[in-house]
Amino acid sequence: MAKSVLMLALCVLLPALISASRPMSRPFLLQGRVYCDTCRAGFETSATTYIPHAKVRVECKNRQQKVLYSMEGMTDATGTYHIRVNEDHGDETCDVVLVSSPLGNCNKADPGRDRARVVLTSYNGIVSDTRFANAMGFMKDEVMSGCTTLLQSLMEEDD
Repeated sequence: MAKSVLMLALCVLLPALISASRPMSRPFLLQGRVYCDTCRAGFETSATTYIPHAKVRVECKNRQQKVLYSMEGMTDATGTYHIRVNEDHGDETCDVVLVSSPLGNCNKADPGRDRARVVLTSYNGIVSDTRFANAMGFMKDEVMSGCTTLLQSLMEEDD
């Protein structure tokens, strides 16, 4: 009996533990953008600018809301971040969250646009290793001139 349990451990459990502890051979590339809401509209407009050197963080939590994985990233000159994630997080809930903006007049996170849910698992039918997150935004302290006209034109297009 003891031999069969030992064989089971060596043949089944040991390889499973080893593969679970190794990083993925092809990591996920998480990509998204951070913007400054110059019109305080709550969404991206043609007046929106993208923020270079903004900090973001990807966090993956278990069902008890305990953070199991966290990695920070920074946007490039175009306001786009690229974060490599070397682990599969299939049983976890992962979000990208805003950390900080380098712009003094645009550093208040827009409620509702301050985080983006992402899927970081290979077991969901997505072939690509690149994962895209929705854009997240900070709000400008003062509304930029010309925003009233811009927002009115957007409302007219809806009719």
